[in-house]
Amino acid sequence: MGESSVCKNKLEGKVAIITGGASGIGEATARVFSEHGARAIIIADIQDELGQNLASSIGSHFCTFIHCDVTNEDQVKSMVEWTVQKYGQLDIMFSNAGIVNRSDQTVLDLEFSAFDRLFAVNVRGMAACVKHAARAMVDRGVKGCIVCTASVAGSHGMGRRTDYCMSKHAVVGLVRSASKQLGEHGIRVNCVSPHGIATPMMCKALEMEADEVEKVYEARTRLKGVLRARHVADAVLFLASDQSAFVTGHDLSVDGGFST
Repeated sequence: MGESSVCKNKLEGKVAIITGGASGIGEATARVFSEHGARAIIIADIQDELGQNLASSIGSHFCTFIHCDVTNEDQVKSMVEWTVQKYGQLDIMFSNAGIVNRSDQTVLDLEFSAFDRLFAVNVRGMAACVKHAARAMVDRGVKGCIVCTASVAGSHGMGRRTDYCMSKHAVVGLVRSASKQLGEHGIRVNCVSPHGIATPMMCKALEMEADEVEKVYEARTRLKGVLRARHVADAVLFLASDQSAFVTGHDLSVDGGFST
């Protein structure tokens, strides 16, 4: 017996923004959202060519690319306002944009220019997206949902990449606080915490080929196989859909048992 139309269209009529949407987890999520009937998908990124090509491949009649640097609050605000003006609502914000420094910073050798750049994207940018999405939802009376990309690094200490680990702890704290504050408006706020994935960004940061990255991370998980961006996208779909209608403030690990 095939999957019902209800299961196939978990986001029917929904309007969604995906930051960091041009590649990696964001790209996979955009494709999953389109498969499940989203009315409109806004891909926000600073990778213009990749974002435009992705929007065209999904379908330009309901998928749009917008250049947005999340470290610039005015750009985030304008992106949200444009979405609401064009589509009349914003139902889903997937705040996914983030970076990884190439350096392996420890507490003893923190280099604060790199630290500040990482926090500007991973923490300040994440907070700006949550802030302006929530304001749009509250103003329109939309019982929407916000999903942030955290990491397994947001619940564990690390022997290196101290700045990245700190930033992802901050994302989890943001989600927990926002979920308490926005619950009265019917807005759910959750995050996904993946283990390592061989995304273009991660391969560049580790200076390794995709198959090499996959072998490194596969060895650290309990489940056999490789974690893919699609696995995370499916988790985001769950948190963005009515299947998680009474779930908020939750950090959903997608890590093959690494955290256990």
